[in-house]
Amino acid sequence: MHEDELVETALEKAEVVLEGNEGKLGLLGARNAYQQVWARDAAISGLGLLLSRRPKAQQVFARSFETLQRFQSPLGNIPHCVGFPNPNDPALFALKQVMKQKGVPASPSVVEPEADTAHSGCVDSSLWYILGRYYQHKVTKNTNILRESWASMERAFLWLRYQDSNECGLLEVHEAMDWADLFANRYNVLYDNVLYYACAQSMRSMAEALGKDGAAYQQTADDIRKKVNLLLWVGPEQERDLDWVLRHRREWLYPIRITDVVLVQRPYYLPYMAFRDYGDRCDVLGNLLAILFGVADQTKAERILDYIEQTGLASPHPIRVLHPVVNPGDKDWREYYRLRNLNQPYQYHNGGIWPFVGGFYVAALAKAGHVDEAKGQLARLAALNQCGRKSEWEFNEWFHGQSGRPMGFAYQSWSAGMYIYAYHCVKSGFPIAFGGEFVSN
Repeated sequence: MHEDELVETALEKAEVVLEGNEGKLGLLGARNAYQQVWARDAAISGLGLLLSRRPKAQQVFARSFETLQRFQSPLGNIPHCVGFPNPNDPALFALKQVMKQKGVPASPSVVEPEADTAHSGCVDSSLWYILGRYYQHKVTKNTNILRESWASMERAFLWLRYQDSNECGLLEVHEAMDWADLFANRYNVLYDNVLYYACAQSMRSMAEALGKDGAAYQQTADDIRKKVNLLLWVGPEQERDLDWVLRHRREWLYPIRITDVVLVQRPYYLPYMAFRDYGDRCDVLGNLLAILFGVADQTKAERILDYIEQTGLASPHPIRVLHPVVNPGDKDWREYYRLRNLNQPYQYHNGGIWPFVGGFYVAALAKAGHVDEAKGQLARLAALNQCGRKSEWEFNEWFHGQSGRPMGFAYQSWSAGMYIYAYHCVKSGFPIAFGGEFVSN
C-alpha cells in the first residue's frame, strides 16, 4: 500500500474503532477490555474523537465528560474511571480473581455505575478532565457546555492545588499515581506538572471566554512553568538562580546542586525530582507534552527532539516511552514491575512502544516546525496501528520496545484517537488547539 493511501486508510479505520467503542456511559477504553470511561483515556482519545467525521462523535465525547463530572468527589477530584460493577473485563484480571474467591457473581446484579477505587488517587484524572473540557470548547465553540461545567472545573483545579502539599507551586505526586500507574515516578513529576501548567493556561482561557478575569490562572501558569524549568532541566539552556532557591525553596538546593555536579547537562527534562533524589531517564511522554504545551522553549524542544532521533526511540515504531529502561537492581526498580509480566525491560511503561504517545510525537514535531518529519512519522504510526495479533488494524494498546510486536489489548480508544489528532496536526501544520508560539524561559 502506498504511504499516502496507508495514512488515509488509517484515518478511516481509526474513526471506525472509536465509533465501535461507544458505551452507555460514553467512550470506553477499548473494545473488549477497559470497559469503563477512563478520565485520561477519554480526554486523550477525545483529541481525535472531536475531529472525527462520524456524526455521533461530539455526543459520545459529551456523554463521557458528563459521566466523569457526575462522579466527581466531594473534594473535587475526578475519578480514575467510571463503569458498571463486576465487568467481564480481561484488563481487570486481578479484580476478577478477588471477586471469584469471594463468590461475587461475574454479571452485575446492580446496574448503577460506580467510580473506581483501585487507583482513586491518580492525579492526572483531574488534569485531563480540565484539558478535555478546554479542548471541547475550542473545537465545538459551545459556551453553554463550558458555563455548565465551569463550577466542576473550578473544584477540580482547587483539588489539584491541594496536591501541592509543601506549597512550592508544583504538584507532589505519589508513586504510580498517573498514567504510568505501575511505575516509580514520584513527588515533583514532569508529566503531571506539565499538565498542571496546561490546565492553568486552559482555565485562564476558559474564564475569559465566560467573561471572567483569568489573570490569577495565568500567574499560576507562569509560576509552574518557571519552576518546572528550574527544577527539572539540567544544562546551560536553563539559568538556575540559586540565591532565589536559597531564599524561597531551600529543599530544592540539594537535588539541584547534585544534578548540576553529577549530571552536568541532559538533553531532556528529568522525569521527577524527589526529596534529595531524582530520576535520570527520558520520560518521553512528559517531554513531548512539555514541547506541545509550551513548557519547553524552542531551544529545549530541539534538544529533546534531537535526542529522540539520536537514540532511535521512534524505532522500530513511534515511540518507546522510556530511555534507558529500568533493569532489576536499578534504584528505580520495583518488585511490583513483575505484576502480570508487564514492566519487564522494554515492556509497558518500562520502554514499551505506545501508539498514543506516537501521536503526541507527531504533534510535537509539528509544533516545533518539523512538518516533513511529522508527516513521515505519521505514516510509520499508521503502519504500527495496522499491526495486529489476529488481524490488521487492531490499534493495539502497546508493543514490545525491541521486537515491535503487539502485546496489549486490541482496538484501544486512545491509539485510534491520537492517530486522528496526529493526522490533523500534519494536515494543518500545527497542533490543533495547542499550537501557539514558543516563549523564552
